[in-house]
Amino acid sequence: MDEEEQKKVIDLVKELVHRLISQNPQNPNFENSLRYALRILSSRLTPSIAPDASAIAESIKRRLATQGNSSDALTFSDLFSKFSSKTGPGSVNNKWALLYSLKIISDDRKGSKAVVNSSSLLPNLPLNDSQFTNHLNGKENRKLGCRNNGVLLVNKDPENLREIAFREFKNIVKEENEVSEEVLVRDVLYCCQGIDGKYVKFDATIDGYVLSDLVKVPRATRVMVRKLCELGWLFRKVKGYISDCMDGFPAEDSGTVGQAFCAALQDELSEYYKLLAVLEAQAMNPIPLVSESANSGNYLSLRRLSVWFAEPMVKMRLMAVLVDKCRILRGGAMAGAIHLHAQHGDPLVHEFMTRLLKRVCSPLFEMVRSWVLEGELEDIFAEFFVVSQPVKAESLWREGYRLHAGMLPSFISQSLAQRILRTGKSINFLRVCCDDRGWADAATEAATAAGTTTRRGGLGYGETNALESLVIEAAKRIDKHLLDVMYTRYKFKEHCLAIKRYLLLGQGDFVQYLMDIVGPELSEPANTISSFKLAGLLESAIRSSNAQYDDPDILDRLRVKLMPHGSGDRGWDVFSLEYDANAPLDTLFTESVMARYLRIFNFLWKLRRVEHALIGAWKTMKPNCITSHSFNKLQQAVKLQLLSTLRRCQVLWDEMNHFVTNLQYYIMFEVLEVSWSNFSNEMEVARDLDDLLAAHEKYLYSIFEKSLLGERSQSLCKSLFNLFDLILQFRSHADRLYEGIHELQARTMETSLSSRDKSKARRQTNDTSSEPGSWLSDGRKALTQRASEFLRNMGQELDAIASEYTSLLEGFLAQLPVQQHVDLKFLLFRLDFTEFYSRLHPNV
Repeated sequence: MDEEEQKKVIDLVKELVHRLISQNPQNPNFENSLRYALRILSSRLTPSIAPDASAIAESIKRRLATQGNSSDALTFSDLFSKFSSKTGPGSVNNKWALLYSLKIISDDRKGSKAVVNSSSLLPNLPLNDSQFTNHLNGKENRKLGCRNNGVLLVNKDPENLREIAFREFKNIVKEENEVSEEVLVRDVLYCCQGIDGKYVKFDATIDGYVLSDLVKVPRATRVMVRKLCELGWLFRKVKGYISDCMDGFPAEDSGTVGQAFCAALQDELSEYYKLLAVLEAQAMNPIPLVSESANSGNYLSLRRLSVWFAEPMVKMRLMAVLVDKCRILRGGAMAGAIHLHAQHGDPLVHEFMTRLLKRVCSPLFEMVRSWVLEGELEDIFAEFFVVSQPVKAESLWREGYRLHAGMLPSFISQSLAQRILRTGKSINFLRVCCDDRGWADAATEAATAAGTTTRRGGLGYGETNALESLVIEAAKRIDKHLLDVMYTRYKFKEHCLAIKRYLLLGQGDFVQYLMDIVGPELSEPANTISSFKLAGLLESAIRSSNAQYDDPDILDRLRVKLMPHGSGDRGWDVFSLEYDANAPLDTLFTESVMARYLRIFNFLWKLRRVEHALIGAWKTMKPNCITSHSFNKLQQAVKLQLLSTLRRCQVLWDEMNHFVTNLQYYIMFEVLEVSWSNFSNEMEVARDLDDLLAAHEKYLYSIFEKSLLGERSQSLCKSLFNLFDLILQFRSHADRLYEGIHELQARTMETSLSSRDKSKARRQTNDTSSEPGSWLSDGRKALTQRASEFLRNMGQELDAIASEYTSLLEGFLAQLPVQQHVDLKFLLFRLDFTEFYSRLHPNV
């Protein structure tokens, strides 16, 4: 014990001795008594019984019960349980000693009239001070009530000194207090019910209950009244919030969660009212003075009221804080805000908040249960974290439902919320788009597997693990059922394969036959083409190829589509195929998705058209189309010029064919087939419709990027289309060249025929000879001159096409290495696997 604490102990002992002997501190008897008391306290004497706090408490309780004070015994038992449970700073460590002292004091007071048994007192302590011993043996010894064993006793005070002191104290209290403590207690109890008392009233200017300054009371009393009235101010705030919510119901600002919150607060106030009723009953008893003992256990003073209000004050403060926090919140946001206050280390606060949250979150958990197991969104006040909006059936999955982050309570994680959203969305998708009812059995199985029930009230706050288990089981079963419906009933895989075969031109015999029969029609101006005729040609192509063995439902969805066209467009520029995907397939094959498929089709169709044009040019250039002996009569220079032009045309055709063949191989195999293989694997492992959508989106994106149609490949795609246009231009020049050669061949053969055969040949070529500038109307010299001029012009045009082709190809190849997609770099390797272009154009 340090010096300061020792000084405090001595002061307390002085005060105790002074109160016991009622003497002046300057009296020598006081000094002797003080020395004797300190000597007793500093001794090592111990009681003769074992230090057992529970045994002492049981003895006191048994004595009270035997004396007929059952209520006092119950009160003591309750107080002792609270006293023994207190631990930590500020608590009493030696509880047994305190109880033993109180018991001895009580026994001493009750036995003061009887003869004191010396055996029950402390043993005699020898005194060194002879003067003090003589004084104890004198007259003053009898006045102070000291016994022969050296123990100081306080008798009944035969001269009534204590009664006189208490009367004087009572008079002083009356002079200092204009209002009695009983009246102030009743006013405080009124204020705690939101009612103004006689002296304590609510002041709107300071927003609180105050004791009027005109009332004369001690400052300590005024401070205590203000502290106790804080409970009334808190009650007023909570009660006002409940009244506002009840008056505003069923307004949208309140909602079911808000109503549950108000009901929970009302239940807590009901318990608060019960406490006030007990306190009001005790307040009817008068407050005894220190000298009085009647009804000492049932009266209610301001200090006792502060003890009674300790626990309600904590709860009321929490409720007031929650009211301020939740005044502008509703739904899941309100439940989340209340949940944050439940994270508290105080067991009392934690228990109170948990009890409150079970009531508040009950509507929210019911919404989750109804949404996950039934797909019903019972949210008329917009309190749930899942929000719906009216959309068309094809947009139900993508846009019909979404998460409202502001209404997501903090005790539900983002991943769990996403799973809750998807589960209910799957049920609605099956019900609305697929017209399926099999999800109900899956939901029942999920509830059974999770160990919960499908009835209302099966989930509540604090059962997050049970909620998560229910959602996981429901999502697993309902998503599996949804994928089974999409794969089996609506044949999603078969439709994807059909799109690959027809829109992505994977069915080779069908595409080749279609291009052969629609080619002449598509060479006409776009405004003269009939879509009905093209539809008939499409049907012919289907029946003439292996496509005829496909499912009729798939073939019926394939249609001809003519895109918007301008005045100079040809049929090749506007022709396309489309695939009709109705509900629920239109959830995956949306308008934007089909527009991307259309872009891919147009690219592949133009690539096939270029390939078809080169094949047609090759058929024209076959060796048996030209007989070299027919030009024996031409001049040697013209023959050399002819052979040079033919060779130049053949070489240019070979270069173009090499480029188109390798590009087509890259597109058909390294792009389409690889992407389809990856897509098929991802379809097999997809767990829900979102996974299926993501896999299809990845498949389409892969084709788009690898086919040079992405945003990052626009310049490369433009260069490629310029190459395609140049190859088609080459085809027209090749056709003109070989038409001219055939005409020259016919003219030279005509000169070697007899006149009779000549006339016959002229009649056969009447249409050609009638054209202005025809070679057949001229002589041999003119024929040679015209042939030389024609071949020279064609050679120049072919040189110009070859030069432009080389320039465009060089620019195209130069852009491939800088592309971000790695597969485009492999395209460069295929086009230049012999390093021909690298040696020819080192700058590339």
